[in-house]
Amino acid sequence: MPDGRHTLGRWTRDRARATPERIAIDDRGVVVRYRELDERAERLAVAFRAAGYAVGDRVATITGNSADQVVLFFACAKAGLALVPLSWRLAPRELAAQLEIAQPALLLVENEFDSLGRATLARLARRVPSTALGAHGVEAEVPAPGRGAGPVASERTEVHDDDALLIIFTSGTTATPKGAVLTHANCFWTNLSFSRIAELRATDTVLAVMPQYHVGGWNIQPLLAWWTGATVVLERTFDPGRVLHLIQERRITTMMGVPANYLFLAQHPAFGDTDLSSLEHAIVGGAPMPPALLRTWHARGIALTQGYGLTEASPNVLCLPDEDALRRAGSAGKPYPHVDVAVADPVTGEHLEGAAEGELLVQGPGVFAGYFRDGAASAAALGDGWLHTGDLVRRDADGYFTIVDRLKDLYITGGEGVAPAEVEAALMTHPAVADVAVVGVPDDRWGEAGVAWVVTARGRVTDASELIEFARESLAHFKAPREVRFIDELPRSAAGKVLRRALVERAGPDRAPRPTRSELEETR
Repeated sequence: MPDGRHTLGRWTRDRARATPERIAIDDRGVVVRYRELDERAERLAVAFRAAGYAVGDRVATITGNSADQVVLFFACAKAGLALVPLSWRLAPRELAAQLEIAQPALLLVENEFDSLGRATLARLARRVPSTALGAHGVEAEVPAPGRGAGPVASERTEVHDDDALLIIFTSGTTATPKGAVLTHANCFWTNLSFSRIAELRATDTVLAVMPQYHVGGWNIQPLLAWWTGATVVLERTFDPGRVLHLIQERRITTMMGVPANYLFLAQHPAFGDTDLSSLEHAIVGGAPMPPALLRTWHARGIALTQGYGLTEASPNVLCLPDEDALRRAGSAGKPYPHVDVAVADPVTGEHLEGAAEGELLVQGPGVFAGYFRDGAASAAALGDGWLHTGDLVRRDADGYFTIVDRLKDLYITGGEGVAPAEVEAALMTHPAVADVAVVGVPDDRWGEAGVAWVVTARGRVTDASELIEFARESLAHFKAPREVRFIDELPRSAAGKVLRRALVERAGPDRAPRPTRSELEETR
């Protein structure tokens, strides 16, 4: 098989030849047709080569979701460059740390974030060329590349399947962010796998709300849409009211979001009256979907397609098709085509057969190439030829998987392991709970104890005692939280994941709850 067959640079060329006038992108009312998308990307790729950029060079960005960044993505794909989209929500110090790792040849900054870009560049030890993103920026004039101490760029001009296409920095919810290298082949295969389960048609209109510095902003629907010839409606931020309006007005047929997105949509006053009849597919990823929230959407006639993935797998690993959504609510389904998985004992590493609970391992062409400039972390993640996800799963006798929790989020109380997601799912069934996160905090007697942070539903009243007793009705007593604290809004990452570490720090070890004697007797 010729090397380069799976490169993504040809996708826009193929679409421009087949459907040149079809709308590829609707960016806040400004449309870009497939012919224009390919022409702009090709001109920019030629300009990169002429300016001295070589296969393997990195181009970083600080920008919101935009058609200009899509043009840049495909230009990088054509020229063999790796796009490094950085989060505009980060502080200059954090962005500078990521740039020191990525060692880009160029930083492109959207005008809106110009001050953030300048503050970030001022913190760097070496000079990185920078200019504006878009048709009046880098497309008008490409500056010469700047190269630091990173890997030497290749002298070749042809693009190979195993060349880096994206470097996505992990969210950092459990550790220091690392740059996951996704190759052309990774992105090709993960989109092919996705298409076999969550099919997209050329007539679909995709609503893209995931940020483009997140792997889901590319490989969960948008790239597949541009491969297929569909239209992508790009949103810069997630606003529940506007999203509901767009679904109705633009007749959105499919979208993807994390559970928090669907929670906020369901809580919006307009949810019950919005016409959702066009929405045929709604993909869920990023975290387990609470069964109660699934039922809320099912009541509106929408069977959400539950999925599971992680950046290091490009990200698609497991999926529960629409036809199973009601029958197996809460399950993450089975592996996508072209994806192999295993369940391993978290302590011994032994692979477990049949119905089992343990760490999820992943193999397949979608598994990333490693962390950029971090060989030790790459070796740890890819031990024994498998990607170690760090996620605890339960596989039933029929081969369906349920995500129990992050192994690093589990806490041990009195020698018993507790999965926060299980406790959260129980509490979410209480009518006064709008959102909840459970964390383990240090405890002198039990080692760790659970604290539930609760956002109360509008117009509902409850207290800590009621919620603790409610949890004990459906959970073992040691799993029920020892303390409930109320909060206006849970801290979340830009991708919508709860920042549990922030809640642990907010609780503080000196404020860990102490069980009463009666509680000791009840739990023993």
